[in-house]
Amino acid sequence: MPTGSPEESIASPDGREGTRPWLRQLGQLGTVAGRYTLDVATTPLGVGRVFDVSRVFDVSRVLTRRVGAAPAAVRGLVTEAASLATHVAFYPVGVRPGRVPVADRYSLAGLAPLQRGLLVGHPAAAGMPILLVHGIVDNRSIFTRLQRTLRRRGFSQAETINLPLYATGVPQAADLLEAAVDDVLSRTGYQQVHIVAHSLGGLVARYYVQRRNGDEQVHTLVTLGTPHTGTRLAHLVPRAVPYQLVASLRPGSALLTELAEPAPGCRTRFLAVAGGSDSVVRPESAALHHPDLAAHNVTIPGLGHHALPFSAEVALGICAALARLDGPVAWPYEPPAARSVQTLSRQRPEDR
Repeated sequence: MPTGSPEESIASPDGREGTRPWLRQLGQLGTVAGRYTLDVATTPLGVGRVFDVSRVFDVSRVLTRRVGAAPAAVRGLVTEAASLATHVAFYPVGVRPGRVPVADRYSLAGLAPLQRGLLVGHPAAAGMPILLVHGIVDNRSIFTRLQRTLRRRGFSQAETINLPLYATGVPQAADLLEAAVDDVLSRTGYQQVHIVAHSLGGLVARYYVQRRNGDEQVHTLVTLGTPHTGTRLAHLVPRAVPYQLVASLRPGSALLTELAEPAPGCRTRFLAVAGGSDSVVRPESAALHHPDLAAHNVTIPGLGHHALPFSAEVALGICAALARLDGPVAWPYEPPAARSVQTLSRQRPEDR
């Protein structure tokens, strides 16, 4: 492995950046991701690996920093490609189930300053479990960076789960999610959880909340690039293909019509985050508009569908939003003027 800082190790041999540095660095990120994927695929389970996993994060982080001066469209494209390459690197690891051991939520021993600050200032928020739910044909690896950030910020009970979203329908997946929530609550002793879901996982979580009385157990649901009104890309799949999940993502589908039905008294807070450069689920489709749901919509410029779970801005925004348990959910990094025009469909009765 090369030594030195990430900036030094990905520079060209003559030390110059060249006319299109992000293209060369993107290629190097793909090389690093490919090496890690090959290492995971060829090493038996239980055998230690010598590959430095943090290298993928280092190159990805430097790449996204150095394309900052590029045009917005190019910057969004490169950021999406870098996030996708990082996801590909960790995908084999995500096949394995993961579980976070129950920690002593009242002890400050061994905690970093950020973790200690959240535990002291917001002890209930620090210990409340967070379930990370992936999207279609995916696994928990999509949340590699987000889970890492949540834990570093003091959320000790951030867990990922794998749902078989490649073979089952949304109602069936919601039943599996309900079982996972019950398991987490029984292990941690809490009465509620937060859920952060990407893409189709947001519809699964929303179905659980609205149609399975999950609003009693789910305090806040954060959706990332979720097609709340469907995605027109689903029309590209022929209707003759017997794939229920794809059919449910078409605008006006039976599933989306069911989720649009009244949900009086729903107690869950909703935060719908969209990517301004998302070509899979457009920002207007990722927004949640329902008269009975306390929903707040945010669009992050320059982010694509896969970049949302890997974005530092999104991760820190989620941390700030979940640290505040009382009142309506809000996005912390928008000015007051912008915040006033964001959609807040309904406040919970106790917050009015």
